[in-house]
Amino acid sequence: MESQIILSLLKKSVQVNGSSDNVAITEIKLVSECFLIGDTTSCNCSGEYSWSNEVCYSSSCCTETTCTQNVSHIKPLCIAKVQVYINGSVTLTSAPWDANKTAKLETAFRSRLNGYESLNITGYSNKIADFEAAVSIKLKTFVLQKLLTDLDDILTAKVLVDTVGMVNITAPEDRVCYKSSPSLECRLEEATTSTGWKLIKEHKHLELEDGSMVTLNRSCFDGKNKSCIAVTLNKVTSAGSGTYQCRFTFGSVTHTAKAQLNVSLLPEVITMTIDPPVADCSVKTNVKVTVTAKIQNTTESYKVSWELNGSHLFFVACPEDTLVYSVKSNFLCEKMTEAKWKVIFQNQKGQMKNESVDILVISENGKYCPETDGIWPKTPNGGTVINQTCENGKTGYKSRTCNDDSTWQPVFSFCISQKLQKVQTAAEMILFQDFLYAASNLLKNNWTDVNSSIRQDMSSQYLEGVEDLVKNIQVNNTLNISRENLDLKVSRSDCNISVFNVTVKLYNNPGKFKTVGVRNLLNKFDNRFQQKSTALHNLIIITTIENSSFPTEITMDFPIKQLNHTQPHCVFWDTNKTDWSETGCKVQPSDANHTRCNCTHLTSFAVLMSKTDTSDVNLDTITYVGLAVSICSLLIFLIIEALVWSVVVKTNLSYFRHTALVNIAVFLLLADCSFLGSISPEKLSPLLCLILTICKHVFYLATFSWMLCMSVMLIHRLIFVFSPLRKKVFMFLSSIVGYACPVLIVALSYVYCKYNKKRYYEEKTCWLVFEGSLEGSIYAFLLPVGTVIFTNLFSMAVVIFTLLKSSAPDSSRSDEKETAKSIIKVVVFLTPVFGVTWGIGFLLLIFEQDHDVRPFLNYSFTILNSFQGFFVMLTGVFAEPKVRQELLKRMDKGKYDTMKNSTSASNTKER
Repeated sequence: MESQIILSLLKKSVQVNGSSDNVAITEIKLVSECFLIGDTTSCNCSGEYSWSNEVCYSSSCCTETTCTQNVSHIKPLCIAKVQVYINGSVTLTSAPWDANKTAKLETAFRSRLNGYESLNITGYSNKIADFEAAVSIKLKTFVLQKLLTDLDDILTAKVLVDTVGMVNITAPEDRVCYKSSPSLECRLEEATTSTGWKLIKEHKHLELEDGSMVTLNRSCFDGKNKSCIAVTLNKVTSAGSGTYQCRFTFGSVTHTAKAQLNVSLLPEVITMTIDPPVADCSVKTNVKVTVTAKIQNTTESYKVSWELNGSHLFFVACPEDTLVYSVKSNFLCEKMTEAKWKVIFQNQKGQMKNESVDILVISENGKYCPETDGIWPKTPNGGTVINQTCENGKTGYKSRTCNDDSTWQPVFSFCISQKLQKVQTAAEMILFQDFLYAASNLLKNNWTDVNSSIRQDMSSQYLEGVEDLVKNIQVNNTLNISRENLDLKVSRSDCNISVFNVTVKLYNNPGKFKTVGVRNLLNKFDNRFQQKSTALHNLIIITTIENSSFPTEITMDFPIKQLNHTQPHCVFWDTNKTDWSETGCKVQPSDANHTRCNCTHLTSFAVLMSKTDTSDVNLDTITYVGLAVSICSLLIFLIIEALVWSVVVKTNLSYFRHTALVNIAVFLLLADCSFLGSISPEKLSPLLCLILTICKHVFYLATFSWMLCMSVMLIHRLIFVFSPLRKKVFMFLSSIVGYACPVLIVALSYVYCKYNKKRYYEEKTCWLVFEGSLEGSIYAFLLPVGTVIFTNLFSMAVVIFTLLKSSAPDSSRSDEKETAKSIIKVVVFLTPVFGVTWGIGFLLLIFEQDHDVRPFLNYSFTILNSFQGFFVMLTGVFAEPKVRQELLKRMDKGKYDTMKNSTSASNTKER
């Protein structure tokens, strides 16, 4: 091998400070050999080596032991074997998996992959098969990707693979120190399209992103056509222990590598307790004291020692279990007036953490606060005693201080929910993604195992904790992390952010904008904001901005539809008052499917709904009284019509008018009764609520349909004076409009809602549903009624125009007065039977809730329409001369018959 030549070349290439070092060859291996005899070539690699990719792909010598082509000039010829595993899955689009497809898969891998060793099907179902292949060399990614693309066509499937062995990973071999900043690095000798890191812990895969605890470097390689990704863990704690997996992805191929990171731990919290909490030296000179240190369960093996006022105690810490360490001592009162006990935990890396506690001492003649409530012992003046007892479901402690005048201060509680304590500890200990996962899972619970006051406190502390966390996280770039109940976005303030479909916009502020949406928390609060306020969306938006002192204006579009008789309120959580507040927030106009909030500060926002003024006591009273009067009036009217019917319908015109009036009265009576029957929806069953909704829908539509019939009849009479309407034609057309059309509209709207899986009625109101602009079953009522009202208004205008036209230009002032009186009569008597007063309801849809004119419109609409039956009776009885005359005749006849009967009775007695 001409060793001397090789040595001389090596010595020339190795220069240290300008001088050559000695170079010695310690081992020689035969890597490959080629025999070239004439035109015959035979090349081989030794047992620990395989053909290089250059040989495989240029000369088709991939799996052969001997290559018969002249490849001796190719560099490198043979390379050391490296075990690479390919784990993949095949998802078929049609036919099930069978042995033929297994053969095709194996043939493709054997014939086209360099260093192929084996392929096994590890499991399969109907259309999915998992496999594992092994090769003895690092593959070229583009070759593997081309193979998978061809297999997609051959198998009519989608093939995805992960490889192990292609990536070189470097990680700390030994345990790392507690709160150190270790780094891990992965390198791949090829370029890829995407990279990433995961932490695998307790069977959970947590995606790592840039944050206050994690720093990612996606370009740590200096060379071209190479990939590198590194991760640095900042101040790592126990949550950082686990398996770290890096990945490099190109198409359907993902290269992975794993490494274990072990962190030497220290206790996050050391809880110290003393028994007794106060050394009473006023009655004793020797007090036995037990001091206990409690830590969380851990796998770290600690060395534990105790100190008293700087002097080591000469006995070993005795663990009662894996969490509690205690020490006992006799406290000699005459030697000291106070004592400080310290416990020290030392981990395997030599790092230490300590905690100390003071023992309060009551001297022989010292002043103290007396024992009280059975839990607060005698305590010297100026001393603070700790009690570790909290209510059920809470953890922490309470403290109480004895004043200098031997009186107790109020109890100060440091007790918080055990569940929230876990979240708080997680927020301080673990990676940010792990915290979001844990915090989101916590909201899955209804928290019904605690009473309302504790639940309110838990909700408030949870909200404040998440808000503080969002304020304090440090993110260099944008961030987007979504969990089931938490959605976090970090971006520049100039753009919109959307969390849980709520669009948040911050104006004119250059800081970094951080927003998190919190689901399933709002309904856990005891909403005392307004009487009967409710949380329809159960969503809270927390917004903060980083490093900015500019004035703030924020707009949020909540996807909340406003229901009938409800008023939205934009509120924020006031931590000082521990209640919701509207200060600095207002509702802005938006479309029917959203509620827009505008606020001048940043904090935790929500939308609450409360009943509007349309449901106040005065309006309800007017409604019930008006309906009662209307029902009585309509009954009286129908009785009168029955009495005078044969007399007042002798002409076609009067027949048409009274037929329409009677139908209007009947259907309005039925509609009002149905309305009264549904005034307490909460007491009705869903079926009865549905029936009453259908009844109101049909009866009110029928009422307006007959109003339309009367209006059209009147217009026909005025326009076609010499072409009177026949009775049969009127009854046929009126029956279709007044009976068939309402039933058909209601039936079609109900079937449409059922077919499209939409709600036909609202159980809270027993009325039709409003879902937005031209959305909801309410439009099966509004559109027909609006058409009738518009038509009837047109009819009234025609009548008034006819009266004005019939008045001669040179008529006297008295004639003008008569014309004006006639117009007023037309308006007064036609308005109730034409349903014109219902037009006020359409005005209510135009004006905003806080408009000054709404109270007037509300009262006008309620008064005019609840008393509509009374107005119909006035129109049908007192406005009809024939009806009045017939009633007077019947009344006079009744008086005459009464007098006649009385006279006859008197004559009989005289006889």
